[in-house]
Amino acid sequence: MDSHGQYERRVVWTVVGTGIGPLLLAATDDGLVNVVFHATEATRDQALDRLAARLGAEPVEAPGSPLLAEAIRQVEAYFAGDRQDFELPLDWSLISGFNRQVLRALAAGVPYGSVVGYGDLAGRVGRPGAAQAVGMAMGANPLPVVVPCHRVVESDGGIGGFGGGVETKRRLLALEGVLPDPLF
Repeated sequence: MDSHGQYERRVVWTVVGTGIGPLLLAATDDGLVNVVFHATEATRDQALDRLAARLGAEPVEAPGSPLLAEAIRQVEAYFAGDRQDFELPLDWSLISGFNRQVLRALAAGVPYGSVVGYGDLAGRVGRPGAAQAVGMAMGANPLPVVVPCHRVVESDGGIGGFGGGVETKRRLLALEGVLPDPLF
């Protein structure tokens, strides 16, 4: 407890090497709270500052933490092609409202190796016509890869945007067999 009798929130993090570059994984006692693409030193430091501000606790590097062990194992298995679904406790505290609703529907209803259109996903949460808002929710996803926003594409067949970059989205969809592997 802190000096005000409140339980302090614990935030631990590590960086995991993957086929799409380094990913920062951060967790609380409630579950995985953040996944950050391209976790080079500068990107990592910005992400950790944002986490500290948003969660009210200074993130601690702890690659051996039990809070991270299963997330690390599952992320590594996913990129090795040995896992298709993530079965992890998730801490949704970085996202709320419509965005959380959309991301939960995505996580529950768009399986490995498939894609959904922004408009179709809007319809699944009872907001037909809110494709642009779904796109904003994908951009705000604090848990990419684990909550698979890379599986959301444009209705006309376009790949759409992606917080980790379009090339990263292509590589994730290729890993899942939706697109062919890039030649180089």
